Amino acid sequence: MSTDYQQARESLGARLRELRTEADLNGKDFAELLGWQRSKVSRLEHGKQTATEADVESWACAVGQPDVAAELRRTLHGLETAYRSWKRQLGRGHRTVQESHAVQEAQATTVHLFESGIIPGVFQTPDYARGVLTDVSARLGTPRDIEDGVRARMKRQDALYEPGRHFHALMWEGALHVLRCDPEAMVAQLDRLTVLIGFDTVTLGVIPFGTRTPFSPKHGFWIIDERLIVADTWNAELWLDSAEDVAYYRKVWKLMREAAVFDHHAHRLIVRARAQFTLV
Repeated sequence: MSTDYQQARESLGARLRELRTEADLNGKDFAELLGWQRSKVSRLEHGKQTATEADVESWACAVGQPDVAAELRRTLHGLETAYRSWKRQLGRGHRTVQESHAVQEAQATTVHLFESGIIPGVFQTPDYARGVLTDVSARLGTPRDIEDGVRARMKRQDALYEPGRHFHALMWEGALHVLRCDPEAMVAQLDRLTVLIGFDTVTLGVIPFGTRTPFSPKHGFWIIDERLIVADTWNAELWLDSAEDVAYYRKVWKLMREAAVFDHHAHRLIVRARAQFTLV
């Protein structure tokens, strides 16, 4: 979770606490009034738990200021814009999530991206994408609109064929070895990567195993036109647009690029990974 996000959550908590104290209610009485555990009131006020819309609306009514609910909802929306729970996003299905990313990519001229353990979505074959989206739905218990999601993900790849755009992609070598579909489909996916090396709109680098690096691979992230960072965690996506965040991720990406190999060197690593799946 980002520092900016946590600070924003603590600011919301401080505002909630201010409203409660102005209503001359202690934490115990306020929790009883709402029918909540006292610990929930404390967690919300100290930024240890993220409120829901229902929480802030109930809070506003309980302090006798229902009109303040709109203010609290706006603050909460700002939090949700930065911190996008995968379960909440995928509650509307894979197609909606893929189309949201397609909008960002369609507006971008330049994308810098890094993935540590997965082939980037914009480079995926249908079979590979199908395996990934199926796994995600099973893990999170979200709607299984897999085929709609696959079609929407494939549609995102239109940007690869549009002059004037460029995808600067880096992958940890491990991403070439993680099996997210059956071996035959994985071979086709790696073949797809070798084709992309020759695209005018794509620069593809691989960070080899055994390379000395001043960083750990951690999570994947995308830098959209030097204005927005989209970073993946296990349970959420972070959308960060502060100048400080963009500058930091750009610095990390440059360090990664210095450790990567390109062109025929990258091709050789892809072919080496491919060989293991032809033997399965």
